[in-house]
Amino acid sequence: MNYTAFSPKQRTAINWWMPGNETARYDAIVCDGAVRSGKTLAMGMGFFLWAMLSFDKQRFGICGKTIQSLRRNVLSEILPRLSRLGMVWKEKRSENLLTVTFHGHENRFYIFGGRDESSASLIQGITFAGILMDEVVLMPRSFVEQACARCSVAGSRLWFNCNPAGPTHWFYKTWIQEAEKRNCLRLAFTMEDNPSLSPRIRARYERLYTGVFYRRFIQGQWVQAEGRVYDFFEPGMVRPAPAEGYRKWYVSCDYGTVNPTSMGLWGLREGIWYRVKEFYFSSRAAQHQMTDEEYAAQLQKLAGDREITAVIVDPSAASFIEVLRRHGWRVQKADNDVLSGIRLTSDALKQGRIVICQDCADCIREMDEYVWDLSGGAKDRVRKEHDHAMDDMRYFVSTVLGRKEVGFAACAVERKK
Repeated sequence: MNYTAFSPKQRTAINWWMPGNETARYDAIVCDGAVRSGKTLAMGMGFFLWAMLSFDKQRFGICGKTIQSLRRNVLSEILPRLSRLGMVWKEKRSENLLTVTFHGHENRFYIFGGRDESSASLIQGITFAGILMDEVVLMPRSFVEQACARCSVAGSRLWFNCNPAGPTHWFYKTWIQEAEKRNCLRLAFTMEDNPSLSPRIRARYERLYTGVFYRRFIQGQWVQAEGRVYDFFEPGMVRPAPAEGYRKWYVSCDYGTVNPTSMGLWGLREGIWYRVKEFYFSSRAAQHQMTDEEYAAQLQKLAGDREITAVIVDPSAASFIEVLRRHGWRVQKADNDVLSGIRLTSDALKQGRIVICQDCADCIREMDEYVWDLSGGAKDRVRKEHDHAMDDMRYFVSTVLGRKEVGFAACAVERKK
């Protein structure tokens, strides 16, 4: 690969730490995003320049999934360029140690592989002035947190890079979504940030992927890719809710006390059912629970002055069903056959018979996070998490649309791997 001048985002990844830069106030940096976007090279160059210009006689950590992959993907690319900058380095492979001298400073860089949970013990007891973690999402959390805890030298900083994983990954939740809270600079890279890629090569990469893999590896989005139940669902399938013209309304509800409660408002217009609005409440996130009466009030608020044909509720929610009936709602217990419901919902989404509208943020989020349980021994079973809007949607389809389908002796759902 022929390298040209660095892009603006690459330059930021290289010099964000320099005194006088507004970004120098951060304690950490995360570079995430598309494949072949130039983030690894820029971060590696920045890490060594920072370490060699800011410290002398200190120890640093460089971590990857394995030592072999780290040498192949990072050090082999960066070390020749450090030599051209005037740095002198020597490696003791038997000790996984790299010693670098530059401008009268000499520092030691220890190389670690974070393959599994036991790897955390390899890094205990050592003190670092900084650490670089390449492809951090591939390492166990215990190893990453142990490595971060080793950086206790004054002025130490943390450097992370990765391609995106799923939206429930612990690193995304703790370092990407809470970047400001952790005083971390986050730089999201795309292929346009790598000037060494020609338009032709970039177009070839874009042709390699479709669906969620395109969103993850080309657009750099943190979306679920492995085992998604509705793996065909794309953001382009989400539409604005029509303003008027509905002739029938339902509300579907997945009721929870400790688990979230999800309700969807469905309107029929020209043969298509639109999930127009929703209510979603997690007692864990809010740190308080709502009563059945409070949920009934939220249902009334969701319905507004519309004439609701029926409220379709999880059949196990006996107390909530009783409260709704006392308030005059017509309640219909949902058909709760999970696999059949998923099949019917998949067909309805693909055929455009149901549409998720833009105001249903939690339903759209769960479409990416609702996955098959791929653990050992599991067979045709979904993981019981991020499934509350998915359940209320399935209740609606199975109970309202599914009752029109007859003649099925048996059905099966293919588990996506």
